[in-house]
Amino acid sequence: MSVLQQSPAAAAGERAWTPVCRYADLSPDRGAAALVGRRQIALFRTFDGRLYAIGNRDPYSGAYVMARGIVGSRGQEPTVASPMHKQVFSLASGVSLDDPATAVPTYPVRVVDGTVEVGLDRAA
Repeated sequence: MSVLQQSPAAAAGERAWTPVCRYADLSPDRGAAALVGRRQIALFRTFDGRLYAIGNRDPYSGAYVMARGIVGSRGQEPTVASPMHKQVFSLASGVSLDDPATAVPTYPVRVVDGTVEVGLDRAA
């Protein structure tokens, strides 16, 4: 597979890339949870093949459930709705579309030789 994708958070800085799963193992429009370092990450593969990685912790409830959210979109913005109280977050920026003062962290994600990797800052 020749897909090489990085989310907007992948701009600058030294990254430690962690292999998480095979790209083919991710179902379109479904989330998957992964432990990367000491962080719980929610991975999403959208129907158009793009990958997103956000924090798995719902900032409203404190539960680690974002990977179980409902994937969708608002206009051109890919989103996930928390399964707890249905607040909607941008998969690209992590910002809540219902309350822009609240956000989940986003992480760079890429595919190398068919394997999905998530990047964390080396200082993280």
